[in-house]
Amino acid sequence: MTYSGTDTTANEKRMLEGWLDFHRSTLERKCQGLQPDQMKEPSVPPSRLTLLGLVRHQADVERHWFQRMLKGDRVKPLYWTREDSDADFNDLAEADSDADFAAWFAEVEKSRAIVADIDDLDTLASNPKVNSPTSLRWILVHMIEEYARHNGHADLLREAIDGQTGV
Repeated sequence: MTYSGTDTTANEKRMLEGWLDFHRSTLERKCQGLQPDQMKEPSVPPSRLTLLGLVRHQADVERHWFQRMLKGDRVKPLYWTREDSDADFNDLAEADSDADFAAWFAEVEKSRAIVADIDDLDTLASNPKVNSPTSLRWILVHMIEEYARHNGHADLLREAIDGQTGV
């Protein structure tokens, strides 16, 4: 049996992966069919929140939690900087939507590969800068929450752009 494309009888790891993929695909669907300038349309001023900003943000979040925190890889953020912690949402006038989507898709694939190589949800993050032990289970649940929250934003953004609603 499935619900929203997820297997309702899967083991815990497969279920968490299924829900995370559901929310990843929801963000992708919220952006489908839009022109690059529409992807950069902000929500209600003074907010800078845009669909493209959400895509860029999620690319950095994927990289942060799976590569940097879980694996302990020393990769730099894609957009975030010390000078501008909201760089993923800022200065989108010159942003390349195709390149930003490609970056997000690449980060998602890297995240999937990392998770596929770990069988135990109790596996702890390898990054020594983690303040307290953080399990793969926690990271997957957090990522589901992260996407779900931002998909709510994406719903409102898309409706304001062209009236489209629903998943």
